[in-house]
This record gives sequence, structure tokens and C-alpha cells, in this order.
Amino acid sequence: MVILDVNGVGYQLTIPLSTYEFLPAPHQMAKLLTYFHVREDVQALYGFATDDERNLFLMLIGISGIGPKMAITILSGASPEQFKRRIISGDVKALTLIPGIGLKTAKRIIIELRGKLVGKDETVPEETDEFYTGQDRDEALKALLSLGYRRSEALNALKKAHQQIGETGTVEQYVKVALNKM
Repeated sequence: MVILDVNGVGYQLTIPLSTYEFLPAPHQMAKLLTYFHVREDVQALYGFATDDERNLFLMLIGISGIGPKMAITILSGASPEQFKRRIISGDVKALTLIPGIGLKTAKRIIIELRGKLVGKDETVPEETDEFYTGQDRDEALKALLSLGYRRSEALNALKKAHQQIGETGTVEQYVKVALNKM
């Protein structure tokens, strides 16, 4: 937390640790990007050193169950570049090391942010496999891609699901088993 003096008015801002590293010495000029959070019971200012930090903060608070305080805690655990790499690579373990983040929350963060951090490629690969034919392939693969999984992850999980279920499964069954295989 920092107090920013703006023409004699002190503003208390909550900042991530990564922003703290960019701050100058006390009583020196500083520029912080801010977010003003208003709820019925609280008004709070949050400060960030870079656009990347603020944008990630805004993405995080857009996820159900993640509030501003949790978002600041998450951003304090890694630089924006490290955090993006963890999301893109699907590193659930690294996210669960952050206090207050459990397995379900880590998976939800990855699913919801991965598509925003990398462009989705929803095209179905051209290679054929015994399961990957026609409408079943498209529907099951698109369902997994819409959840934020990479195409290679989705294809591998669907292959495993096909091995377990066989030819008689529905698209929903394939997706459910594939999600358990990831």
C-alpha cells in the first residue's frame, strides 16, 4: 500500500509487489495507473506501474470469485510476463502456490484468461483418426477449445477419451472424459 500525494491530497492505493519495485524514493515524483473500485460498502484505489499490470488486474477481477484484493495478491506473485506464461502453459501448480488460490480457482483462471492472452485457433486439424471424423470431431474439439485448451491438449485428451469410451459415446461423454484426462 502506498500513499500518493497529489497537490496536497493524499490518496491511499493498494499496489502489487511488482509495482512497488518501480516506485522512486519517498517524496519523489511518481506516476501510477489507477483503478477506482466502487461497491456499496467500499471505495478503493488500486495502482499499477504498467498498462500490462492494470490490464491483467482488470481481466482477473472479471473472473467470478476473484475480487480486487485477490487479483493484487495474484499479481504480487509474479511479473506480468511470468503470469502470462503460466496461464498460456496451463501451469496450475504455480497458481496454487499463491495464498488463497485452490485447484478449482487456478483452473478457472487458466480457462478464462488463456483465450484472452493468446488467439484461439478453432480450426479442426486435417489429420484423420479413427475418432476424428465428421460432426463429432468438430463439436467435441470446439467445446474444448472454447474452454481455453490448446488444440494439441484437446486432441490428446479426446484420443484418450475415445480409447476409454469407444465408438458408442456421445459428444458430451467424450468432452466429459476428455476434461478428466487433462
